[in-house]
Amino acid sequence: MSHLEPEAKIFACSQSVYLAEKIAEQYGIPLGKVTMSTYSDGEFQPSYEESIRGLRVFIVCSTFPSADNLMELLLMIDAAKRASARHITAVMPYFGWARQDRKDKPRVPIGAKLVANLLTAAGATRIMTMDLHADQIQGFFEKPVDHLFASTIFLPYVQSLNLENLTIASPDMGGSKRAYAYSKFLESDVVICYKQRKAANVIDTMELIGEVKGRNVILVDDMIDTGGTLAKAADLMIEKGALSVRAICTHAILSGGAYEKIENSKLSELIVTDSIPLKKESKKIRVVSCAPLFAEVMHMVHHNNSISGKFIM
Repeated sequence: MSHLEPEAKIFACSQSVYLAEKIAEQYGIPLGKVTMSTYSDGEFQPSYEESIRGLRVFIVCSTFPSADNLMELLLMIDAAKRASARHITAVMPYFGWARQDRKDKPRVPIGAKLVANLLTAAGATRIMTMDLHADQIQGFFEKPVDHLFASTIFLPYVQSLNLENLTIASPDMGGSKRAYAYSKFLESDVVICYKQRKAANVIDTMELIGEVKGRNVILVDDMIDTGGTLAKAADLMIEKGALSVRAICTHAILSGGAYEKIENSKLSELIVTDSIPLKKESKKIRVVSCAPLFAEVMHMVHHNNSISGKFIM
């Protein structure tokens, strides 16, 4: 290693250790040691138990609820800055608050921009994330953002299924760009679900734009929260004559009664990444690890190599 090139170390917030351990193993270095001191009122303080002076530090932390995850990441970034780390990369497989990317009604915050400001103020010099809810969130940062696509790991799995009469579907109008990108790579047809909501996470009506009769359908989305949209879309497509319906969702939030909805739906399979840990097992849910993708890109970034080859769509 050149004396001009700092060593790299990987650390993890407490709720993302499960993923960071796999990333570190793929990278080929041990996971760095961090201890967490907790006061009786719930306040906590992370501490690096090894020197990071002059090094490149990767901090792995998906910021899913609760807000403790985000606060822990901010504290670890600040600690790394004050410990004289040369580069501090916040590795956020799941970027929380990404659904708050605009003002969709008066007197509401733009949470994604606030989180971007907090990360920058804490001292992050680079952000690495995957399948943001809205691509334009990258513009909220004044620091470099490596926005990875889970299609890099999902598409080989889809191809391994060898499905005939394949159709890619988007569960809503907002995801049509993602669906068209998948369909272009797989040379398949596309259908779109048009839905209207009565409130957040509550669907009023859903209609299908396109033909699914006699087709094997794969729904693609960036996240699955309550599971209502995908369950309703799958049931609708089976009613319309689809042979099978699968779903690909990068971030498995799976809140509320999501597991029950998935189990009781016509979905034959739900494929997700491990950006968020599953709360429980399900025979319908298959997890494809994003650790090899992050480890490889982190290695490329550390050695100042181009990462454009990792984007296959």
